[in-house]
Amino acid sequence: MSENELRPAKESTKKNAEWVRVLKFVLFSISAGVIEMGAFALLNETLHLDYWVSYLIALVLSVLWNFTLNRKFTFRSATNVPIAMLKVAAYYAVFTPLSSWLEHVYTMQWGWNEYLATAANMVLNLITEFLYQRYFVFGNSLDTQGKKQN
Repeated sequence: MSENELRPAKESTKKNAEWVRVLKFVLFSISAGVIEMGAFALLNETLHLDYWVSYLIALVLSVLWNFTLNRKFTFRSATNVPIAMLKVAAYYAVFTPLSSWLEHVYTMQWGWNEYLATAANMVLNLITEFLYQRYFVFGNSLDTQGKKQN
């Protein structure tokens, strides 16, 4: 077979691998979302903390869960963990104030239910965080876990 005949198979395999990566990210993000909503509900409904405090604590718990699973299983990255975590922290240094402001707009200005507002931010987070982690945090170290380092 010529290289041109093999190229479509290689491209198809790469596309399939990327779709599997997206699916894993979505599934792990759903599990992080369950953690976030559960923690938020616990803090908001039982401890009656201020809304933003409940939101922030729940968000931090879900980020730690999501980062850990996605680094190991989705992006399979052997990159320097502290540097990768700093990059994710930089993302959240922008996303958290923005999403907190959006939560305020959704609930106080538009009259949305607090849980609907949180869910809307979670969808926004899912999309932007995947792109950020895929191309910036782990882009140069995809699938390097378990490979011998020179």
